[in-house]
Amino acid sequence: MEELTEQILHDVIKPRPAHSFKGTFGKVTLVGGNRNFGGAIIMASTAAVCAGAGLVTTCTDASNSGALHSQLPEAMFADFTDDEQVASLVAAATTVVVGPGLGDDEQSLHILKNVFAHTTAEQNVVIDGSAITLMAREKLTAPLGKIIYTPHEMEWQRLSGIKIADQTEEANRTAREKLNATVVLKKHHTEIYTKDKVYQLTIGTPAQAVGGMGDTLAGMVGGFTAEFHQHPLQAVLAAVYAHSAVAEKIAEDQYIVLPHQISRALPAFMKEMAEAEDDHHIGFLG
Repeated sequence: MEELTEQILHDVIKPRPAHSFKGTFGKVTLVGGNRNFGGAIIMASTAAVCAGAGLVTTCTDASNSGALHSQLPEAMFADFTDDEQVASLVAAATTVVVGPGLGDDEQSLHILKNVFAHTTAEQNVVIDGSAITLMAREKLTAPLGKIIYTPHEMEWQRLSGIKIADQTEEANRTAREKLNATVVLKKHHTEIYTKDKVYQLTIGTPAQAVGGMGDTLAGMVGGFTAEFHQHPLQAVLAAVYAHSAVAEKIAEDQYIVLPHQISRALPAFMKEMAEAEDDHHIGFLG
């Protein structure tokens, strides 16, 4: 298992080309947020926008549109019950993020199946939260695309069939091979399972033990893989590292870290990383 280090940030986050426009940095379509869990998809969308994705569209329950527009005017809204519009938005995306706050009822399952039916082989598809639970329960086949699962340990147990106590590196590698996907296993020291290597995140803080932290990570993975789409695997690793690096800095002054604070701090953090030498100390918040 290889330690994931700050070097991944310098490898991925570079100054933007002078001749850029929003299309240069990819499109993210996020799907989730039922009537009860709208906050989850708004936090994920906030992370995708703040991570630098060129265009972000949030497909969610219509009851969430007011909150989305007031909190995140940079994101576009679509009703996730409009199958035709969702299908079009999914097909047009660089990265699709599905699952945050989606729920696990019949409507949620219908929406997930519609998303899965319209991804393409070239896309990054981030599958999180409720979508993982539904896949495991309904025995759904993974969709086309470069699949990235972002489960916590219980969701990984459901998807892989490996009990939490038995989630060893070897067992997880075997399960990943069967899934043929990248797996970001969220835990005390998050592990990222790829085709060739396993990486471990050794930074982070208990101040991150707050609802919505995983939704924010899924959105960051979505934003990074769209923006840095030439190197999707490295983008995943950079998103995972940045998520905890920002949180650690905020936690120097706070007992807990709120997920949206990580997102809002990202633009300044990424600016410093893009301009820093490899040995530059992270000091974006102070």
